[in-house]
Amino acid sequence: MHVMLVGLLLLLVVLAIPFIWKPEGRPPLNGPALDDLTYREIAFESGELRMGGMLFLPDVPGPHPLTVLIHGSGPSSRDSAWYLSIADHLQRNGIAVLLPDKRGCEQSEGDWRTASLPELAEDTVAAVAYGARLDDAAFSTIGVMGLSQGGWIAPVAATLNPEVDFVVSMSGAAVPTDEQLLHEEIHSIERMGTYHFVARLLAPLSTARLRRMDFWAPLAGFDPLPYWREVDVPVFLAFGGGDPSVPVAASAERIESLDRDWLVEVYPDGGHGISDPVTQRVQEAFLADLVDFIARAGS
Repeated sequence: MHVMLVGLLLLLVVLAIPFIWKPEGRPPLNGPALDDLTYREIAFESGELRMGGMLFLPDVPGPHPLTVLIHGSGPSSRDSAWYLSIADHLQRNGIAVLLPDKRGCEQSEGDWRTASLPELAEDTVAAVAYGARLDDAAFSTIGVMGLSQGGWIAPVAATLNPEVDFVVSMSGAAVPTDEQLLHEEIHSIERMGTYHFVARLLAPLSTARLRRMDFWAPLAGFDPLPYWREVDVPVFLAFGGGDPSVPVAASAERIESLDRDWLVEVYPDGGHGISDPVTQRVQEAFLADLVDFIARAGS
């Protein structure tokens, strides 16, 4: 009996260790402030919806490449350090950026909560079409860049609009939505203060609950690979090592199974934002690769 009590006590101590020494989460991303950037307001139509957004033009003579950014999941605001980090760096390196307001956010009509991924792709297609017909800004190439969930949307948009010249996916999963949800839930539970093996046991239960919620219905059963298979323009897929939201190895493996001459890079310790763990800014190596890729895509 005494041995059993000692064993039980030791088990409780071991299980409590992650709660006592729970690692701190990654600090917020640092980036430029919207007030420090130069842009102009834009408005365009996506079906029956009126969409707003911002156009960041370089201050050097064109024509320039244009990159249309695609939002991640959830609501979105114009002062996102992540989006603005990309827009600022590209703009300073001679690449124009069109950042639409996500439907239902800022100046855009609609409701992202009830929109499917293909429906959100239609908003991107409309933004590309808007950029292509601008009279006062000629662009050498036009591409799309999806961040996080936007990485699911990017290949869909590319298959819908022949005007898309290149595609970038930044921290976008290349696995089906159910697989990505399970991966993210495992890491969410682990961050609460428990062992990885315990999180793997609990995650299927919590994801089953999440899949019954209203927000999941527009995402359920989506697989990006058939869309990637149809993309025939230059592609750059970037992942951050240790990303708690994206199964990086599985995503890279699926993309590489297509046997395309695409650029697939994993940036060490980048996490979901592909950030520097010291400065908490988007990694310079990724930004340099991004500029180089867009320049080569237009050559």
